[in-house]
Amino acid sequence: MDPVPQPSLRRTPVQQRSAERLARILDACAELLDETGYEQLSTRAVAVRAGVPIGSVYRFFGNKRAMADALAHRNLDRYAERISARLAAAGRVDAYSAIDGVLDEYIAMKRTVPGFALVDFGVPAPTVAEAAAEADADADAEGGGSPGDSGGDANHLVADRLCGLLAAHLGRTADEALRRKVLVGVEAADALLQLAFRTAPSGDPALIAETRELLYAYLAPSLS
Repeated sequence: MDPVPQPSLRRTPVQQRSAERLARILDACAELLDETGYEQLSTRAVAVRAGVPIGSVYRFFGNKRAMADALAHRNLDRYAERISARLAAAGRVDAYSAIDGVLDEYIAMKRTVPGFALVDFGVPAPTVAEAAAEADADADAEGGGSPGDSGGDANHLVADRLCGLLAAHLGRTADEALRRKVLVGVEAADALLQLAFRTAPSGDPALIAETRELLYAYLAPSLS
């Protein structure tokens, strides 16, 4: 599945060198999220870690929220790629193995991908102080810009991508009824997995198993 354009980017890289620089910036952002958390993240620290001038960061992003939002979009693209590759490699796929793929790939990314624990597919809501500071930074930054915005609730974006993937691999029509089912499944799994990873750093196995059973019971009949 092709990546979705990122509305948080001030400009889309055209040359390979520019694309590689953007990737380094996002990699550095992800590493620093794990080390310092979102509140302490700064564009200057990311520039230092990525080994690029601060102007290179601002060429792509107006503030750290836009940068984290771009990381979230990249995470979603990579999540979709992992699921698609897994389902394609499996050959014949039924509803239960498709649900396993969706759940297992998310858990694997949660455990191993830098920054994913704090910014999976959406950015933490800004505090009042942060929102004011970002607004001031945007007004002062060359070329203007606005805080990153995914263009909608993150779970809606995830549901849209998953609905298309599941429909394609299971021979279903990605209609509104299926999208609604997938959205409810995503919302329920999101809440339960947050609980699982609050309970244990690697995800409480019993709560993950309960999440799987819930998705089997709720989604499998609609995917079969």
